[in-house]
Amino acid sequence: MVSSDAALASAARTLDAERSGLAALADALANGLGEGFSAAVAAIAASEGRVIVTGMGKSGHVGRKIAATLASTGTPAHFVHPGEASHGDLGMIMPQDVVLALSWSGETSELADVVAHAKRFRVPLVGVTSNADSALGREADIALVLPKAAEACPNGLAPTTSTTMQMVLGDALAVALLEGRGFTAGDFRVYHPGGKLGARLKQVGAIMHSGERLPLVPRGMKMSDALVVMSGKGFGCLLVTDADGRLAGIVTDGDLRRHMGPDLVGRTVETVMTPDPRTVPPTTLVAEALEIVETRKIGALIVAEGGRPVGLVHVLDLLRAGAA
Repeated sequence: MVSSDAALASAARTLDAERSGLAALADALANGLGEGFSAAVAAIAASEGRVIVTGMGKSGHVGRKIAATLASTGTPAHFVHPGEASHGDLGMIMPQDVVLALSWSGETSELADVVAHAKRFRVPLVGVTSNADSALGREADIALVLPKAAEACPNGLAPTTSTTMQMVLGDALAVALLEGRGFTAGDFRVYHPGGKLGARLKQVGAIMHSGERLPLVPRGMKMSDALVVMSGKGFGCLLVTDADGRLAGIVTDGDLRRHMGPDLVGRTVETVMTPDPRTVPPTTLVAEALEIVETRKIGALIVAEGGRPVGLVHVLDLLRAGAA
């Protein structure tokens, strides 16, 4: 049985080994690898097709993740298993695509048909390998040669550090491409509609209260009447508007406490309100709205367009949407 101390010592050695691999990768990007990396980004960005990612074994598992990351960040991508490619799946690779092939040794025999197909139909081939003189390194139009690094496996056999380096390079490609095309959080939501991430990327316009639900009152209204509106709408606040419908201020429970006195019900709303309250447009992300209400310690956020209130989101609406 492995003791707790031995397990922790092993974990520390693994992290040190893989950290060293990433440090070597960063150095390589600054000294030679960067040229190929930039060329690969440019080739993929210029492509009118997809990135066809392929690899065998552990490189294949990494390739699936890279393809998924590219696709979810706006770069169309698809994983093709090299074994299946030789039995008909080569038909998935079109001349307008770019092939991204991963092989640490660069001598993976199962990649031979994919490489030959890419060369025959002039499909740009980006090879990710640690051996520039390998078959993949020689045949690739763009060779991304990763630095040598010791595997975390004490036998130096199980792909560990090497797969980490491959995966991080794939992440770097995906991020460079999304930044290059100006991929926004709104674009990201298109590909991530589900789960907590999808909830945080919703826009407040999709969950706000609007129309007859809004606690709108005009300037000049007596607080005696305004309090009836405030109680009936149930948001704990009032949105005060000018004659042209523009937002003038907000009356909150805090305002009522600050102005509490025998003359409160006889006063007009503008003498009690807080002028120029914080507003957000309907396109504001739910996650951003939640950060605002938490930072400002407010219970509701006004949604406005052109200076006119069009909606209201309560902190409970944000929590129910799954933003927390």
